[in-house]
Amino acid sequence: MNVEIFGYFAAILTTAAFLPQLIKILQTKKAEDVSLTTLIMFIIGVLSWIIYGYKISSTPILIANFITLILNLLILISKVYFFKPKI
Repeated sequence: MNVEIFGYFAAILTTAAFLPQLIKILQTKKAEDVSLTTLIMFIIGVLSWIIYGYKISSTPILIANFITLILNLLILISKVYFFKPKI
């Protein structure tokens, strides 16, 4: 069995895990429950995975983390866009 299958399977699941969060934010127009610190740390981690995937020439790592980066950047943009300061 080709071990790359596990890489693609993991990539699909871990990347798709962010879709429900993004959809919920876009539907409710609320993102205050999403931790900004966690989101930024995660994005930095994903960028590190992209560099690692590039260095070892791993297509599953590159594809998954590139898509995950896009989804999390959209979540970050939504969090900033829908931010409503409390008075």
